[in-house]
Amino acid sequence: MIIDLSPQRRDDVLEVTKAGDALTIDGVAFDFSALPDGATIPAGEVPCEWLVGPVERIAGELHLTLILPHGPNPSQAVAFPAPLIDPPDGVIALPADLAPSIPDPAEEEPANVDG
Repeated sequence: MIIDLSPQRRDDVLEVTKAGDALTIDGVAFDFSALPDGATIPAGEVPCEWLVGPVERIAGELHLTLILPHGPNPSQAVAFPAPLIDPPDGVIALPADLAPSIPDPAEEEPANVDG
């Protein structure tokens, strides 16, 4: 399986799990195991907002493109992700940036205003 990633500025989080030629995308299963070699499912035919472009089987290997959501200032790895080639079964580790940490106001020390 080759998964190309199409970065897009979004605040959603995407979770993808792989089991053979089946993907579970945000809890919805899509089984592509019946797609024969040389066949294509045209873009828009799979009812999933995260899949863009066609789903194809080329030389026995499944090829598809997923939207990769990212925040306002993505790193190079997220803005220009490499394809995921033969990811193992299980949760797919998608490129992501760490969320910025927002300090807890209760943990901040009060300013010394007495000088």
